[in-house]
Amino acid sequence: RQLVALARSALADPQILVLDEATSAVDPQTELRATQALETLLGGRTSVVIAHRLSTAEKADRILVFDDGRLVEDGNHARLVGIGGVYSRLHASWVAQSRLASETTVE
Repeated sequence: RQLVALARSALADPQILVLDEATSAVDPQTELRATQALETLLGGRTSVVIAHRLSTAEKADRILVFDDGRLVEDGNHARLVGIGGVYSRLHASWVAQSRLASETTVE
């Protein structure tokens, strides 16, 4: 369903695109395909992407991090990981969970 919505957005070719949780309800394989489609779709246009999944956020030119409704950090992925704040802690947790999941899958 979400891939179809992304395809419709691509066909409309908007100058400004707003996506709210575009990959929130998909399995990991579909998320990978959706992320690849998003990279193409978002290129060359102004986009606002609301995302909880860091795999979506980490490729953004600019990331705004909100905590309890307040803007607490602003920057790109490298900067936010480097400052050791909210985004950095979320990213470290996400990386650890991803590693654990892949180790569990391999065994």
